[in-house]
Amino acid sequence: MKNGKHLAGTTALVVGGGLIGLCAATRLQHIGADVTLIEPEEKPKGASWGNAGHLAIEQIQPLASLATIRSVPARLFPRGALALPASQLRTWAPFALRMLRASAPARFAAGTAALAALLAEAMPAWRRACETSGTNDLLREDGHFVAWETAASAAQGRAQWLATPIGTATVRDATSDELAMIAQLAPQTSIAGAIRFGGSGQISNLDALAAALRALLVARGGTIRQAAADGIVRTGNIAQVRINGALCNADHIILCAGAASADLLRPMGERIPLIAERGYHIQSAASDWPPDMPPVAFEDRSMIVTRFAGGLRAASFVEFAARQAPPDPAKWDRLRQHVTALGLPFDLPGEPWMGARPTLPDYLPAIGRSRRAANLIYAFGHQHLGLTLAAVTGEAVASIASGDAPAVNLAPFDPARFGDTT
Repeated sequence: MKNGKHLAGTTALVVGGGLIGLCAATRLQHIGADVTLIEPEEKPKGASWGNAGHLAIEQIQPLASLATIRSVPARLFPRGALALPASQLRTWAPFALRMLRASAPARFAAGTAALAALLAEAMPAWRRACETSGTNDLLREDGHFVAWETAASAAQGRAQWLATPIGTATVRDATSDELAMIAQLAPQTSIAGAIRFGGSGQISNLDALAAALRALLVARGGTIRQAAADGIVRTGNIAQVRINGALCNADHIILCAGAASADLLRPMGERIPLIAERGYHIQSAASDWPPDMPPVAFEDRSMIVTRFAGGLRAASFVEFAARQAPPDPAKWDRLRQHVTALGLPFDLPGEPWMGARPTLPDYLPAIGRSRRAANLIYAFGHQHLGLTLAAVTGEAVASIASGDAPAVNLAPFDPARFGDTT
């Protein structure tokens, strides 16, 4: 925010206790709001906690692109990491048609510009959030690697990345020492090439970060209510949150419920084309992976490996399915096969996880005020960038609530861009 307006005497109800919800709640509280956060789980384990911990400021191009569409056949599971289960056809087919329309060159160019502007503010916002919550030690800004196992894939991948806009990030060839370090961690394969990104980063302990943000919220007088929201309804131009059959009011209602957000909006007549883009990981509690080693994406396998304070994690897959559909154990098995083939220092079988990334057809988040209810603010749909954009989204929410000018033009993220939402 530019002018520092305050919300003293106003109430804010934040629906969703993931990292976006926590960042929004603490930022609203910072400017004077009386904040209550609603979260059904005592310790949430959604997409905020299941990803690679990677602050991906380089991913400024939306996945809704003609290039992505053309690459689908080669990326389909089990050969690749893209899963379109036949049993979920009714779920993903309408989304796929919308994504195809959103991939038109003009929309892709506009989406790239919008994401680039938002991602340029992501790391500065995390620095501010970590400073405020006393978690500077959890923010690592030492980039990440992308590695390939064949000369052909290394040449192709390197050329593609060097030709791809990456915003404020930088990229260079890995040094001989860095290549040797990656090869030592993956001794069962050959590492033919690698590049190293600068400017990107990592949260080294996601649980500790969330605990610190919750503690900050409570220490400042906020409330965390463990309850499940049943839906959002409206009377005239005012939204209310239904919890256990009772309607709850607030001057500002912030919807940060991830993949559940569309379901919560249906009672008030909104139809948001949000899909659960599900990811999988396995985690080893013990590992000889160096604690200071940045994340490594093994691009031939569409898998990223990250060392956290709690162990080593291998993550992958883009599975379009209903949010509550049962997980596919074959995805975890494939991750174990990759780990074994690489020879990673990983204690198998590893603890499995599956979670739903909230994704909209144009791969832009929904950040903005509802056109139907004046007190309702959207902050969901961040696809693969939920962790990356959590802090800057929290600041944007506070700007919207206070009427202050946000640091980034939020017009491209208005959910009214989908014609059936108003």
